[in-house]
Amino acid sequence: MCVMAQVWFELTCYSLAPQIKVIAPWSMPEFYNHFKGCSDLTEYTKQHGIPIPVTPKNPWNMDENLMHISYEAGILEDPQEPSASRSLHEDPGLAKAPNTPDILEIEFKKGVFLKVTNVKDGTTHQTSLALFMYLNEVTGKHCVGRIDIVENCFIGMKSRGIYETPAGTILYHAHLDIETFTMDWEVRKIKQGLGLKCAELVYTGFWHSPECEFVRHSIAKSQERVERKVQVSLFKDQVYILGWESPRSLYNEELVSMNVHGDYEPIDATGFININSLRLKEYHHLQSKVTAN
Repeated sequence: MCVMAQVWFELTCYSLAPQIKVIAPWSMPEFYNHFKGCSDLTEYTKQHGIPIPVTPKNPWNMDENLMHISYEAGILEDPQEPSASRSLHEDPGLAKAPNTPDILEIEFKKGVFLKVTNVKDGTTHQTSLALFMYLNEVTGKHCVGRIDIVENCFIGMKSRGIYETPAGTILYHAHLDIETFTMDWEVRKIKQGLGLKCAELVYTGFWHSPECEFVRHSIAKSQERVERKVQVSLFKDQVYILGWESPRSLYNEELVSMNVHGDYEPIDATGFININSLRLKEYHHLQSKVTAN
């Protein structure tokens, strides 16, 4: 188990059951002095007939669940070792990706995905598990959702990881756009900050902390208006937003139209600009005095 995984696992265990003691061989001297690293462990599994997915063809560690699969260690520890040419899991590689896009319609209610429909063939899924598995398949074949990054670990070192999150990536993009369509812009700015904080807390293993509980409740409040449909296109490693529809939309076509005179008076812009330019004028006026002296 890598150190970060150990941190996540143990912090969660102690949050849910403080009375337990976690036995982690990877942090015990009698274990790590015997097994110096992944190579020793791989050799041990070979000697004892224990099947593992690590092979000379796939010389890296893998962690897989419904949300994603990650790859690290082995040859990937060399930052110059390219990964883009390797077909890993859901991602077949751009050369094998379809030459025609898939168009999906994704429906949300209070920020939570409810339904996905493939516009081309009519395929529909509404249960969370079926929806997520379908999105992993259809999004993965277009090579969407794969990143190769060097990240900053909580314990203070940098590590390289390759992540495939097809369903999560398409839902992320669709969700951000329906937020833009339905959420007040000041609320959204605050929510974006909360989203970054939530990601940090999850990454560092503090999901069950009081601060993360507060952040999650705040984000849930922000999602009350985030509902209805987003249409997206998947093609060659790209997600394209095609359109939105929502009864809670804050988009007012007449107000922003160049062809209709709505509630907004163009002359109002003059006063708005004058007020907002005051501090800029004063700042540069002061700067000119300083420069002159």
